[in-house]
Amino acid sequence: MRRTEVNVELRKSKKEDHLPKRRNLEIDDEPLSPLETTNLVAAANMTIEDIVNGINSGDENMELTATHAARQILSRERNPPIDLLVDANIVPKLVEFLSRNNSDLQFESVWALTNIASGTSDQTKVVVSAGAVAGLISLLGSSHPALAEEALWALGNIAGDGPELRDHVIKLGIIKPMITLIKPDASVPFLRNVAWTLSNLCRYKIPPPSVHAVRQFLPTLAQLIHNNDDRDILADTCWALSYLTDGPNVRIQEVVDAGVVTRLVALLDSNEMAVITPTLRAIGNIVSGSDIQTDSVLAAGACPLLAKLLVHSKMKIVKEAAWTVSNIAAGNTIQIQALFTNNVVRPLVDVLSNGDFECQKEAAWAIANITSGGTVEQIVLLRQLGVIIPLCALLEAKEDSKTISVVLDSLANILGASEKMGELEKVSLYVEDCGGLDRIEDLQSHENNEIYNKALAILEQYFSNDRDADSELA
Repeated sequence: MRRTEVNVELRKSKKEDHLPKRRNLEIDDEPLSPLETTNLVAAANMTIEDIVNGINSGDENMELTATHAARQILSRERNPPIDLLVDANIVPKLVEFLSRNNSDLQFESVWALTNIASGTSDQTKVVVSAGAVAGLISLLGSSHPALAEEALWALGNIAGDGPELRDHVIKLGIIKPMITLIKPDASVPFLRNVAWTLSNLCRYKIPPPSVHAVRQFLPTLAQLIHNNDDRDILADTCWALSYLTDGPNVRIQEVVDAGVVTRLVALLDSNEMAVITPTLRAIGNIVSGSDIQTDSVLAAGACPLLAKLLVHSKMKIVKEAAWTVSNIAAGNTIQIQALFTNNVVRPLVDVLSNGDFECQKEAAWAIANITSGGTVEQIVLLRQLGVIIPLCALLEAKEDSKTISVVLDSLANILGASEKMGELEKVSLYVEDCGGLDRIEDLQSHENNEIYNKALAILEQYFSNDRDADSELA
């Protein structure tokens, strides 16, 4: 029930809820490519066959008009014909256009490639196989900001496909030119794009990005999280940090050493769900590490904010907060005491009583960790906060063997602490009165041997005298 076991169990259950790719939809205000009105009309009326013929025409005006038409239909909100254009073999020509000395044609080509790379893994790999990555990285140095931004968007889609293409983009040298673009006068939309692309470069843990790459990312991530209040920039930056902390302690330490913990903790008080969710994930990952890493979060004042999140209106946030608390509770007695001192345990018990079942399961882990690693006095205080009734109620969840096992551990630890304090008779009677004893006895017929053994051990160690007395009375 210590931290390593608990975190493997809980963190493996986490799901990706941050989309790795995105398409660039059609907009009215086009920052580049000032096509003449006649060409725009011509592009709007082009069929797939016209587009393919135009792109392969060898006439630069026709190439531009056809490429504009291609990116227009690829920007449709529903069912863009990515496969039709891929099968027509236009991707190599679009990649060729990236090196042309024509910023309009480059821009249209990058936009089209961005949307192709936003599709399936096979569609993205067509773009990569055509050699697009090197050309896109070279365009990060363009004198046209909109062209550099669009190239970055395309690279973000490619990196978001998976660890193989993520590492390919890093290997071909995206980091330095991307970081160079972050200047004091950089626009908010551009910084949003940087933060999102960085989140994809930090994404995936099997395998994770190299330590060398992470050390190059972190100063930029620290700069983004400290110097911005924009929701989207903060959200994607925090997602990046959550990915980097979802691993062994040595990688968590890289993030801690980057000096972002205090800012992460402060963002737990954000009013934006888009920011709270990744921030809470990153904090939960950090406190899954060593005691020293957990102390960095506690020293930044996380406990009162976690107590606040345990009563959040969104059950998703409550669940993540309870998971984070469970990682803290798996620490030492000083860290457990911080949960009591900052009034985190009372709302935790309320979650155990009144939350939805997913939240109750996370709260049960936190309670189990307190009873496993806490002092006798801390366990008694936990009991006084009314934890026994909701624990006994959770024994009804017979189909969830893991939760029942965790609850039985908690009850055994509480009864053991009560025995040490000379209060076993009172507490065991309380367990019986709230229906706990009957439920524990019922678990002797559970199909899971571990649960059967735990239930039997509790009955024999803490209730055998009562049962013997009942037998004599009968």
